[in-house]
Amino acid sequence: MAEQTSRRELVGELSAEFLGTMILILFGCGVVAQVVAAGIGDHDSIAWAWGLGVTMGVYVAARLSGAHINPAVTVALACFKGFEWKKVGPYIVAQTAGAFVAALLVRWNYTEVLAKTDPGHTIKTQGVFSTLPGNGALPVSELGALRDQVIGTAILVLVIFAITDLLNTPPGANLAPLIIGLLVVAIGMAWGTDAGYAINPARDFGPRLASYITGYGTAWRDQYGNIYFWVPIVGPLVGGVVGAAIYKVFISPYLTGEEEQEPGRIPTPDGEHTD
Repeated sequence: MAEQTSRRELVGELSAEFLGTMILILFGCGVVAQVVAAGIGDHDSIAWAWGLGVTMGVYVAARLSGAHINPAVTVALACFKGFEWKKVGPYIVAQTAGAFVAALLVRWNYTEVLAKTDPGHTIKTQGVFSTLPGNGALPVSELGALRDQVIGTAILVLVIFAITDLLNTPPGANLAPLIIGLLVVAIGMAWGTDAGYAINPARDFGPRLASYITGYGTAWRDQYGNIYFWVPIVGPLVGGVVGAAIYKVFISPYLTGEEEQEPGRIPTPDGEHTD
């Protein structure tokens, strides 16, 4: 019975990660398709929609899984917050699958618009689904993009740890998802030039795969023809651990109290947390 309960709980957690990440990508890739392919909106609308997508995804998944919806967050939690390593692989698969399915839906929904704007499904609209160095137009190297992804994801995870740590000053009234969404908006507005602020391996790889199997033959490469897909995977995974380590070294030792909260779990107004 205990084993069945444990298996059911894991299935629930993976379902939440799948759906939470799917919601994130529906908003994120959807807005980029609208801006790039249809010419409706601008950089700010992209930044806001990605941030709100994160907020909605966290609200969907938080109760069951803690709403990591990002392999970089999952790995950082395993390194520094006691998240079970045996769950890391399944969580990452669920997150990537959710991103993949969401990207397929965006690709399907925007079929006509993408075909009109870019009949050959080239690098011109590849950015709807996955990131490119310099947003596909500026002279940024792979190493420059890698550097950017490490720094951007370190900022993301460091601040997530701070926002959701009950020993710190977490937002009350279940507002943590909104604040995390605003964090992503800020990163998009300040750190989006060099590599499109993927800051999430599932967010990039899932849609990249979806675009590849639906006609984007250059999906794995950048505008220079170099193999690029590894950059928004390796950079965020490294950056997430770096950001978590910085928080644990510079902030955690100086906080006092009885309880520490796993990032992704939403603090409630009375100071308790959801399980």
